[in-house]
This record gives sequence, structure tokens and C-alpha cells, in this order.
Amino acid sequence: MHDSIHSTPRPASAGALPAGAGEHAARADGQLEKPAVEFRDIDIHYGKFVAVRDFSLAIRKGSFVTLLGPSGCGKTTILRSIAGLVDISTGQISIGGRRVDDIPIYKRNIGLVFQSYALFPHKSVFDNVAFGLKYRNVPKPEIARRVGKALEMVRLPGSEKKLPSQLSGGQQQRIALARAIVFEPEVLLLDEPLSALDANMREEMRVEIKKIQKETGITAIFVTHDQEEALSMSDRIVVMNAGRIEQIGSPEEVYEAPATAFVADFLGKANMLPGVVASVDGQKATIALSAGQQVTALSPKVLASGARVTVVVRPQKLSVGTSATGNRLAGKVVSTSYLGGSAIYEIGIGEGTIIRANTQIDGRLAREGEAIDVGFDPAACVLMDEKGFRIA
Repeated sequence: MHDSIHSTPRPASAGALPAGAGEHAARADGQLEKPAVEFRDIDIHYGKFVAVRDFSLAIRKGSFVTLLGPSGCGKTTILRSIAGLVDISTGQISIGGRRVDDIPIYKRNIGLVFQSYALFPHKSVFDNVAFGLKYRNVPKPEIARRVGKALEMVRLPGSEKKLPSQLSGGQQQRIALARAIVFEPEVLLLDEPLSALDANMREEMRVEIKKIQKETGITAIFVTHDQEEALSMSDRIVVMNAGRIEQIGSPEEVYEAPATAFVADFLGKANMLPGVVASVDGQKATIALSAGQQVTALSPKVLASGARVTVVVRPQKLSVGTSATGNRLAGKVVSTSYLGGSAIYEIGIGEGTIIRANTQIDGRLAREGEAIDVGFDPAACVLMDEKGFRIA
């Protein structure tokens, strides 16, 4: 089993198990435990079209793992395959060490929250939440107890008799969440559940979902294309592209040390500055940028002079104007976006190259056409090779 399709080493931590971990992971007491969810060599085909290729992943019990990527990358297909809504072509899926890809949906003990609320419009809140319990022939007193507990967890106690039409969008999504957790599933699947909500409600529901996941200790797999959601909610992020895994890591790992140029650009955006290694002093490399200027970058391994590389630096790592330190690039302001105490600058640095800086305002707001310096620390750079993989 492997962490990623690439050979670049990936640090391992709480959510997805490290490469080679197989079916087990070491607990604090030295014993072995099975992953909550495990995918082994999953391929999913639709005729000749390959939606998911060579997908292997193990997820620790009680963790919150996000599948992140653009539309069409295969993240929702993977989620639906756990639930049994999509058949896999090759490989196997296990939950708690038990293979499930060959058993019916209703035997998988999965809770699923859809992008649409998927509530029964003519059923009461109570009947919507209790639906799965009634299907499992749970006694009525126990149904009442569990429904009440679930509604308390989503902060909607006393709403049992209401219809979905009497609730706001955020409240309806809470009911959908209550319905998914009421029967205490082994795994909670969340398929872009916040996309239909307004910005303020999305932020509130992020907090609520994460809080409920921690309180219940349930293993959660969350699908989104929203980078901010992934960074703020996840223990681990699985970045996907074109049906494959690009990188697995904690939010800090995938943001600060993107494994590929795709991850760097998709997750939080990044400045990509191609160039050639002009000189090397140990692990410090001077890069002659194609934009006509030079920067210094720290490399985890000694580079060869003349090697083609791309310097990757996040907009938040840049300083501008009189506060510019470290590497200094001379430029001219192309555009300015005022954000209150901060601003986003697009700055031309030569040869048609524009660098983006997201920074605190230094005294005053720089205007379009104004000459300005851009600075960043050599340690803030991530270097990519010619194929777009992080040099590590």
C-alpha cells in the first residue's frame, strides 16, 4: 500500500497512515489497530473512461480526512464507493478491517450527508432523523432517545414536529447531519455539505461539524473543492487530481511543503517562478529567474548548476515596499485589492511575470503603476524540478 502515486517522501501523521503501514497502525500501547477505512489499489472505470486510478489510502479511527481537488478529480467517486453507491472496478475497500465493497449498502454502517439536504419534505424533523432507525427496527423508546440526543448535538432540540420547509437552509443541513449520526455509524461521509449555504453559515457549520466529529469520535471523510474548508477542518488532506492522489498530509504539510506544482497552485495558490540554478553554496542556491532577476533559495539537497527549477513562494510569505526583506525583487504594481488591514498586490517583475503578494499594508496603499520592491525569505521557497515535483 502506498501514500501517494509519487515517490517523493511524505511525512506521516494523524489522519492517513504512512506508506507500508498495511492493515495496521501502532497504538500508543504498542498494540496494532486496523484502519477505520482502507482503500487498496482502487480503480474505477466507466467504460473506457478511468475516473479513479491506483488509489490506496488508510484512515485512522476518529480522524477527519478531507478529499480535496477540482471538479472531476474523482473525490466524490471515491466517497460514493465507500457508501456502495459506485462500484469499484479493481481493488478492495475495508471498514474496521472488514471488506465492504462486496456487501450491500445497508450492511456497511455508513452515515452520509449530501450536498443537497435530501430531506423528506412531507415528513417531520423527527421522522426525517428517525428514518434510518425505523428501517433498522430499533424499538420506539430507543428511537425517541436517539433522535432527541442527535437534535441536541446539532443544536436543534424541540424541533421534532417541524417540517423541513419551516427551517432555514442551515437548519436543514443540521437535520441532515443529525439523520446521518443518529444510528452511530462507523464512518461519516460528507459530500460537499456546505456548498449550498451562504458564507456566514458555511463558517458556522464548519465549526459545528468539526465539534460534533470530535465529540462523537466518529471517523469522518469530507469531500470539498474549497481549500479554506479543507485547511480549517482537516486532520489530514488528500489532494487529488485527474483520478489520482497528488499528496497526503496535514494541512500544514500540504500548504507549507506541497509535493507537486499542482498542489502548490491548487491549495491556496502560489507564485511559480521558473529559472535556472546559477550557483550553489552548499544547500543554498542562487536562481536566475526567467523574469530577469535573481533569488536565493534553500534546498534540502545540493543542486547542480544549470539545473532548471521553479521557485514556489506563497503570496502570504511576501513583504512589499519598505518592509521587503530577504530576497528583493524590483517590480511595478499592476493591480491592488484593498482588504481593510491588508491588501493583495499583483506586481510585475519583468518578462511578463506577475507575482502576487497578500500582505499587511505598509504605511499606505500602493497604487497601480507605482515602482515597488517585493521581498521574501530564502527559507520560504519551495523548489520544484522540471517535472513539477518538490525537490526533497
